[in-house]
Amino acid sequence: MRPHLKKYLLGYLAVILILGSFIIGYGTGIEEGKKNLSVTVVAPGENEGTIKNKDEKPPAYLSKDVDFRLFWDVWKLVKDRYVDTNVPDTQIFYGALSGLLTSLKDPYSTFLDPEINQKFSEELSGSFEGVGMEIGSKHGQLVVVAPLPGTPASRAGLRAGDKILAIDKFDTMGIAVDYAVSKIRGKGGTAVVLSVHRNEWPKPKDISLVRERISIPSARLEMKGDIAYVKLTHFNADTTEKFRKVVNDLLLKNPKSIVFDMRNNAGGFLDTAVDVAGEWVEDGVLVTEKLRQGEGERTHEARGRARLKDMKTVVLVNEGSASAAEIVAGALKDYNLATLIGKKTFGKGSVQELENLPDGSAVKITVAKWYTPKGTSIDQNGITPDIEIDLKDEDYENDRDPQLDAAIKFLHGEKVESQKEVK
Repeated sequence: MRPHLKKYLLGYLAVILILGSFIIGYGTGIEEGKKNLSVTVVAPGENEGTIKNKDEKPPAYLSKDVDFRLFWDVWKLVKDRYVDTNVPDTQIFYGALSGLLTSLKDPYSTFLDPEINQKFSEELSGSFEGVGMEIGSKHGQLVVVAPLPGTPASRAGLRAGDKILAIDKFDTMGIAVDYAVSKIRGKGGTAVVLSVHRNEWPKPKDISLVRERISIPSARLEMKGDIAYVKLTHFNADTTEKFRKVVNDLLLKNPKSIVFDMRNNAGGFLDTAVDVAGEWVEDGVLVTEKLRQGEGERTHEARGRARLKDMKTVVLVNEGSASAAEIVAGALKDYNLATLIGKKTFGKGSVQELENLPDGSAVKITVAKWYTPKGTSIDQNGITPDIEIDLKDEDYENDRDPQLDAAIKFLHGEKVESQKEVK
């Protein structure tokens, strides 16, 4: 991606955060800054350089309320007194930038250093090294949002909603999601141990996962008799093209109805969500973004060919369906174009903008909250399916899928009711 290219993201609850300091500087100090002295910066594997633009003035509106000399005061304090004199200035400088985003207390706004930004771009393209799951944060607790099929996380039996209490014995309570990702990710062939708790378990379990190259198949089609089963795992850069091919193949098979499975789909690009929903919605608003105060809102209209609008559809969702997946599910539900079956979705109702910076780093920042066509916000609330069906541990262990079974029964005209919650 080119510098300054803006991408709008709805998903990837688990993006990557540099291990940075939460202090706000490291270097020479205010006196040296005033004199505009050259300061040596040494980063691993780089030649020596100098800190540039030390005397850059903050915006006028900040000077009224913020004494920017404090930055240089802390800069000097750390430079003069921190016990380890070998910490690269660039590392702490990036940590300071990270701190700017951390101060927003928004788990989806973050600074990505050049190395991590490259890895993030790889993930959006559909390939990375790790254990194969999306993670998020609820009430300060790190949780599994979606294990990807055929990955170490999926093979180990991890499920959406599992709580990750520790990563290699590192306590995760209150940890930034992106920092957690940086600890879980790693070179293929290496192992990471997660301490995991599930509501049905009497106590947490330690689960060892061996990292590997993860390739994400965005869309696939399978026929189940006269029903087309379409599985969508992500809304990546290549998903629109792959999904259109799936729809082309589907129409050639002339099915009577569709099961559209977005369980454990943690999201991706906003434009991709609009493209996918447009295969059902012929015209009208698919999603509305409410921007920051004073900037109003913008709407995204259906722009697809609505080739599936007349086909009876069930959408499968669960606790791992998030963000872009929730936009599509919400639009199809609001327009009465599909029946939702499964469990309540994750509840991520914000939009992030990815701004690439000249040095290869990037800022991913929340720029809007999104609403369904009927004006419903799902942020922190999720979408409740029309028919609630659970999928329990024993179902996993015995290769049963009661949610898919319910969808097929419903499409065959059989009566399917929500399960009664047993407490």
